[in-house]
Amino acid sequence: MESYTIGQAARLLGVSVDTARRWADAERFPTHREGTRRMVEGPDLAAFCVEAAQEGAEGEEAPYTSARNAFPGIVTGVKLGTVDAQVEIQAGPHRIVSLLTREAVEELGLEVGARATARVKSTSVFIDRV
Repeated sequence: MESYTIGQAARLLGVSVDTARRWADAERFPTHREGTRRMVEGPDLAAFCVEAAQEGAEGEEAPYTSARNAFPGIVTGVKLGTVDAQVEIQAGPHRIVSLLTREAVEELGLEVGARATARVKSTSVFIDRV
């Protein structure tokens, strides 16, 4: 079973180390000591990730969509072509780049600093284990 340090857990959760420590201190997820390091078991962290994502979605008005993989973030780059455009979003620890039409970018008012949600629906998903 894989264990994570508080720092690694914070990166996976997309929060600061201080926030992860506060959550652990509040017993939102269990930790244990390995020497001087505070550790979180993989299954405990996975369960907390699901719980935290559900809490974050409460109270938000959900759009009508069949895409379930939503990454809310901030637009960090827009490259406009004659017909197409490239939009980059930073969603927590995730950098998402999408190619779409210039018209769509203009209609949505996407510009650097704007809040946006990248929604992903794919027939192929690749998973790497690190």
